[in-house]
Amino acid sequence: MHDAPPPPTPQAPTPPPDDPAVQAALNRYWRTNLTIMAVLLTVWAVVGLGCGVLLADWLNQFKLGGYPLGFWFAQQGSIITFVLIILTYCILLNRLDKKHHEEVKAIRNGGSA
Repeated sequence: MHDAPPPPTPQAPTPPPDDPAVQAALNRYWRTNLTIMAVLLTVWAVVGLGCGVLLADWLNQFKLGGYPLGFWFAQQGSIITFVLIILTYCILLNRLDKKHHEEVKAIRNGGSA
């Protein structure tokens, strides 16, 4: 004798993708995502290009670990900054995804976001 599969759990109706509330939520999500990316890429450019190349001569008057600061940024600082930017992007996008999913869930349940 075979066991019968469990009955399906009822789910709230999913709004169609062309629902204005869903489109507004998606637009806010992508606008925030692009803002985060623009800020982080700007930081990377300032550190990598600005401190490692353009301002290197001026920064070389300072020392970090016995090495000129401009040299340090060119060799290590931009790489470390890049890794920290990846970590920051991951954390911020996880928060944004959670917020977005809660907003869409509220739209599905007929509430306001």
